[in-house]
Amino acid sequence: MNRLAEALDEMTVEGELYEKLDQQVTRCLACAHRCLTREGRRGVCKVRFNRGGKLYVPWGYVAGLQVDPIEKKPFYHILPGGSALTFGMLGCDFHCEFCQNYFTSQALRDPRSNEALRQARRISPEQIVAVALRSGAEIIASSYNEPLITSEWAVSIFRLAQEVNLKCVYISNGNATPEALEYLRPYLTGYKIDLKTMQDRQYRKMGGVLANVLDTIRRVYEMGLWIEVVTLVVPGMNDSTEELMETARFLVSVSADIPWHVTAFHPDYKMSGAPPTPARTLLRAAEIGQEAGLRHVYAGNLPGRVGEYESTYCPQCRTAVIERYSYTIHSYRLAAGGRCPKCGTPLPGVWATDRAGDE
Repeated sequence: MNRLAEALDEMTVEGELYEKLDQQVTRCLACAHRCLTREGRRGVCKVRFNRGGKLYVPWGYVAGLQVDPIEKKPFYHILPGGSALTFGMLGCDFHCEFCQNYFTSQALRDPRSNEALRQARRISPEQIVAVALRSGAEIIASSYNEPLITSEWAVSIFRLAQEVNLKCVYISNGNATPEALEYLRPYLTGYKIDLKTMQDRQYRKMGGVLANVLDTIRRVYEMGLWIEVVTLVVPGMNDSTEELMETARFLVSVSADIPWHVTAFHPDYKMSGAPPTPARTLLRAAEIGQEAGLRHVYAGNLPGRVGEYESTYCPQCRTAVIERYSYTIHSYRLAAGGRCPKCGTPLPGVWATDRAGDE
């Protein structure tokens, strides 16, 4: 066992999202892999493991803790202009070659991430909530690594956050189980899901299954949580007109009100030699989303180069109700209750009750 594994194993508690089976075998319920583990063995994520017939899970530390604009997550329809205290741990149940957070997500899997231990520091749920309140954050977000595999830790924080009226969100790959979603449901306001591709063979290369992610999108929407979906558009992988249309049509089949963010890939991790996504590709993807019937389509990561697709428009009269540049709001014209100031159409989302037309 390496030094990173030893250190992380000390910062664990017995989990809640698992089943005990015969012969001290455990079945994890945190993600759709549903790993079966015997004594001393780890799940796919590498950070949940069986010790003495019990499943131990990450607890009591963060490898990242930062206040960000909520638009950076990205959520464009949850308290726009608000701040989110974002925390993350180490590990992931996927191994995407284009991961933009591989330093934390691939801990215990990629030797290059072993230095991530330097980022890990012990902290309590009470301390995290206190940081959020001191910083003026309105939201607490679990991100940076895959939050599903550290759901027990997230819930311990979210319980306290709710008591002081903070909203809680997940930024996830969507490889969830119904059990995990029900476990999280009482605490979450929003759930951002990466829909990386509509090709199952590509998902399997990353360590996942397309159907599981599609099922999660449907289930999160049916649960009544606010959902936004992101597709990182990677040249040569998922940027064909046919696949982008298939993605958009799937989202429309769930709800045309789901915001779809098409974002630009930049060379990183094992795809450092690949070309970055040009602005014209994002513009084409956004136009495809609108053509498919999505009412709110956004293009990200290329501020100032994607025109209207940084801002929010009334789907009825096309009035610009929130104008953005990158993560910054330049004007906010929504009327009370999230309504268009011109035609009165209510926009879907989670809007501040005390903010209206204060550009």
